[in-house]
Amino acid sequence: MNGFKTGLMEPAVHPLVTPDLLLRSTRALAVASRADSMWLPDHLNSLVPPSIWKPAYTGGARLTPRADAYYEPWTALGYVAAHNRLARLRLGIGVTDAGRRNPAVTAQAAATLHLLSRGRAILGIGPGEREGNEPYGVDWSRPVARFEEAIATIRALWDSGGTPVTRDSQFFPLRDAVFDIPPHQGKWPPIWVGAHGPRMLRITGKYADAWFPGFGQQPKQYRERLTTIRAAADDAGRDPEAITPAALFFVLTARSSAQVDEMIGSVAVRAAALGVPAEVWARHGVEHPLGPDFSGAQDLVPQTIDEATALAYAERVPPSLVREACLTGTPSEILDQMAEWRDHGVRYAVLANLSGFHPKFGVGLSSSLPLVQVLRGMRRL
Repeated sequence: MNGFKTGLMEPAVHPLVTPDLLLRSTRALAVASRADSMWLPDHLNSLVPPSIWKPAYTGGARLTPRADAYYEPWTALGYVAAHNRLARLRLGIGVTDAGRRNPAVTAQAAATLHLLSRGRAILGIGPGEREGNEPYGVDWSRPVARFEEAIATIRALWDSGGTPVTRDSQFFPLRDAVFDIPPHQGKWPPIWVGAHGPRMLRITGKYADAWFPGFGQQPKQYRERLTTIRAAADDAGRDPEAITPAALFFVLTARSSAQVDEMIGSVAVRAAALGVPAEVWARHGVEHPLGPDFSGAQDLVPQTIDEATALAYAERVPPSLVREACLTGTPSEILDQMAEWRDHGVRYAVLANLSGFHPKFGVGLSSSLPLVQVLRGMRRL
């Protein structure tokens, strides 16, 4: 074993049948795949326009008809932790929102989960997205500056040892603030930062235990950005090699290439590409429908996009764009793609399975077996 690790992301959307159906099935799938961790996102709503989340376009809507019915992740992970004593998976948030969550509350939630799960919590954190902030009255004018202060505040509270903390901050000033939850066996949850831009990369090097970006980059860019992070860590007096190079990958997999092609061409998958930054669209000779400078998921507000508009936008998405934004193919093809990312620095891959976006529910459901093959194969990379 060379140390390559894997995780599995569960969307934590309310399903039919029973409220914990997907939480239980994903945990079982992670165990069967010998994954190291299970993850939940932190969203109030979907990044796919809910107007096209219908059985007419995607089989997954038959099981999860409410596209925006996302569970609160810390509560849900607490439930998973109670059933995790034998599985012993690490439990992560991928990633929580520094905009609408006060960092003291985030520090409390992560420390609590870490203690109750016997040291298995991972605090994934990022600046958040417009869709989960602006519609709910949260200021969205300076998300990166707010994020940097949030992560510095969490570190200050965790390092306080229960001594009252006073700290100036434009966003989160502390005045005799007390944080007295102890670490688990002397260790706090590792902080994984979802970062892409230059400033976020420098913040990652200064504060993070792992780098955890999502889509919107190529393997070569990953290596270059990892170099930036390690340089920032060195400048901050930290060990650059101690930062885990991780990444979140969306996956489209099936037993046959024909089924994968059907997934790539599906309305739901192509509509999800609205969350890909405009610079990636431009690489494929297409302008992003929301403008040539659109940042992608961070500024997307999908609940404002009606069905006709979402369908028109989806029509503009070339298959090559989907193939860049996701790992696509049969298990052997995906493992070849993942090997290239490994060669450019990735050492921990967390997979989010989008195969349920196939128009036929049965095909999406049957993707579980190829996904297990992918996860098991990655451990041998």
